[in-house]
Amino acid sequence: MKLTASGPYLRDEHGRVVLLRGVNLGGSTKVPFTPNGSTWNKDLETFFNTKEVSFVGRPFPLEEADEHFGRLREWGLTFLRFLVTWEAIEHEGPGIYDMEYIAYVRRLLEKAHSYGITCFVDPHQDAWSRWAGGDGMPGWTHEILGMDITRFSEVGAAVVEQLAEGSLPRMIWPTNHFKLATATMFTLFFAGKDFAPKTMVEGVNIQEYLQDHYIKAMVTMATHLKDLPNVVGYGSLNEPSMGWIGLEDVDSYPWKLTYGACPTPFQSMCLASGVGIMVPIYEYRSLGFKCVGKKLMNPKGVSIWKGPSVWEQNGVFQVNPDTGVPTLLRPKHFTTNAQGQPVDFYRDHLIPFIARYTEAIHAVVPDALIFAEGSPLCNTKTHTYLDWQGKGPKQTVLAEHWYDGLPLFLKTFHEWLFYDNDEEKLWLGPWIAQRGRVRCIRRIVERAVANNVPPLVGEVGIAFDMGNKKAYKTGDFSMQLQALDCTMRALESNMVSFTLWNYTSDNSNKYGDNWNGEDLSLFSRDQARGEPSIHD
Repeated sequence: MKLTASGPYLRDEHGRVVLLRGVNLGGSTKVPFTPNGSTWNKDLETFFNTKEVSFVGRPFPLEEADEHFGRLREWGLTFLRFLVTWEAIEHEGPGIYDMEYIAYVRRLLEKAHSYGITCFVDPHQDAWSRWAGGDGMPGWTHEILGMDITRFSEVGAAVVEQLAEGSLPRMIWPTNHFKLATATMFTLFFAGKDFAPKTMVEGVNIQEYLQDHYIKAMVTMATHLKDLPNVVGYGSLNEPSMGWIGLEDVDSYPWKLTYGACPTPFQSMCLASGVGIMVPIYEYRSLGFKCVGKKLMNPKGVSIWKGPSVWEQNGVFQVNPDTGVPTLLRPKHFTTNAQGQPVDFYRDHLIPFIARYTEAIHAVVPDALIFAEGSPLCNTKTHTYLDWQGKGPKQTVLAEHWYDGLPLFLKTFHEWLFYDNDEEKLWLGPWIAQRGRVRCIRRIVERAVANNVPPLVGEVGIAFDMGNKKAYKTGDFSMQLQALDCTMRALESNMVSFTLWNYTSDNSNKYGDNWNGEDLSLFSRDQARGEPSIHD
């Protein structure tokens, strides 16, 4: 099927408007297949071996393809958001591509075509990398800056499940977006020229260096897939983070999500440079997140930097070499660009990046759709969104994400309860709460229509481990069915295309999707009942 963006609609080769129904494939693609990179695996020797990994076998081995593609076809989920990661393509080092993995992806997508399944390729990441508590980017992206990834957790630069005693608190991983390891990398990736002009790699600014390698890696993948008729396009970058771009005060914590240790960016810089700091600790209580005290972090004075700190090098702060006392020099460092003008993340950094990425992909696949998305987390008082001021680029789809946040975090569902994160409003009552869900998805559609591009909800789904996994023992999934029904009705009420999150072939009752405790897969072999049906 050939798809074209025609104003706010997707059309097929016959000019018919198309609504896509599909799924993200798959949740465990975030981590290596060999050795097993699941975040519950606490083998640190393999975890810190950033180069000798393979993603061949993600989302599933070729010998399982018929089973899984057959099931998805029978379920009517025939449009895939097919996950790959930059790490999977270029883990061994800059410019060294894993051609075995690229060949494997091609063979898998050829098999998908035989089942009538169409897809777009999603370059996936969460919180930058596995060592920063997420996934996606290669380990060498940290190392070229002189970062010691083995010390991120020790200094509070990241919350990492592999290094935690036991499992992490539920849904704490998004706080990594605000911590030093992730925030530094995204700030440099999008705005190194503005905020780290002295940080150079091989004679070029770090922003150009990182973007060049990311784009070339995806172009390499696109080059090897360009003749496959069922590959209709490419995502720009999953859930890009603002980092600290636009932050009004380096010594403030402006984010709504206050959970666990919450150092300000300045405190994060100090901690990473070997200075112990008392940091507020937040926990979830019945009425929301509450500060429960303070904790001395990095008491041993460990530094993650093998050389000078990026932010000390670029004049944000300095540590007195005699007293060890840090001083903040530029509290508004991230508010203005190199020319002294106020910055806007979308206008000045994300949209130019997407344009550069699109040009590179279209040089190889001229008719490819580009599935673009903005940042899910914001460091400003009001959330802003990807906006082309009514002039969306050709062959572009607005692929924002949406989740019903309360059940995702609380792991319980009530049809009569909904929290609208945009409006910071609680909706009570079954009809009123459902209207709130519908309105949230309608906003995505309206933002796409306002920019004259088609909408697709790129991620949307529910957690299946609600109620302390009680359903896994009783077989009673009525709460999960009700939650999924409310989400599906909100999608269908808006007649919008979507790809559900997610289908994980190796999901299990014990470990979920094998990444940071998440368990959102529509499929789990542990739930099979032994029935001779593709739906089992």
